[in-house]
Amino acid sequence: MLHTIIAEAVTGNLTFGIAGAGSAIGIGLIGARMVEAIGRNPATLPKVLVFGLLTIALSEAMGIFGLIFGLFQGK
Repeated sequence: MLHTIIAEAVTGNLTFGIAGAGSAIGIGLIGARMVEAIGRNPATLPKVLVFGLLTIALSEAMGIFGLIFGLFQGK
């Protein structure tokens, strides 16, 4: 009984940790590529900014999904 509860809690925390780390790495890479693209061609700022913010939002959504799945996996 106790072993099952601990295993479920560890699995949920591990799920959230991996999702959070993946989301943070993804956001960092997207931001770095945005800066690189704008540095190479400053005229593309509006287009790069729109697509960059959209992909950052999608990456953050994956982190939130990981939080939700981690919470439900621990119960």
